[in-house]
Amino acid sequence: MTVKTIIAFGATSAICVALLRRYAAAGASLYLVARDESRLAACAADLAARGATVTGTSAYDFNDAHRHSAALDDAAAALGRIDLVVVAHGSLPEQADCERDDALVRACMEDNLTSAAVIMHAAARRLEAQGSGTLAVISSVAGDRGRKSNYTYGAAKAGLDAIAQGMQGRFAGSAVRVVNIKPGMVASPMTAHMEQGPLFAHPEDIAPRMQRAIERGSRVVYVPGFWRYIMWVIRLLPTAVLARLPI
Repeated sequence: MTVKTIIAFGATSAICVALLRRYAAAGASLYLVARDESRLAACAADLAARGATVTGTSAYDFNDAHRHSAALDDAAAALGRIDLVVVAHGSLPEQADCERDDALVRACMEDNLTSAAVIMHAAARRLEAQGSGTLAVISSVAGDRGRKSNYTYGAAKAGLDAIAQGMQGRFAGSAVRVVNIKPGMVASPMTAHMEQGPLFAHPEDIAPRMQRAIERGSRVVYVPGFWRYIMWVIRLLPTAVLARLPI
């Protein structure tokens, strides 16, 4: 599938920027949505300088659920049709902080699951109405198994996995595709507080694999690819063994 028109929610996230730069180089038309207006303006200027046509931007709190359909309407009006919807926003709280603060648990779910779920459903209606297109959601390998180091965040990402799976069944046999992108640990502002070991990837390194998965309509893609095997092992571990590991 050739992607020419894109709306990206969470356009300023490091992973999304790396992906959009690849499409910008191919001359894609973009509609960009993010939470921070100044960062969004800088992102739009960067992508335009790299060859994209930025048809519009919108900055708002993604927990304002009523804003998402309006953003999709504006994007459709500006782009003509939407080839690709990218859902890439989120937050990464410390698990220990969530264990002490119920408000952080709620915020984690709203940032990583509830807001994304509303966007995914609104986008699905839009793509279904036009008869084709791709919805790509960036979830996480954290959703594959509840682990003591990040189970609140992981639970939110597992919810995204379930929605993506359900939508893949909903649109089976149609020209609407749902791609679930599952990054492992990625060097970005969201992970800057973490010690970055050899398993960390850079956004620019995983963007080509993400793009290929989107254009092929792959159901699930792990980035980098070795995470598929790491998480396969983690899913097989008995709970008693997993509980003793520092992960």
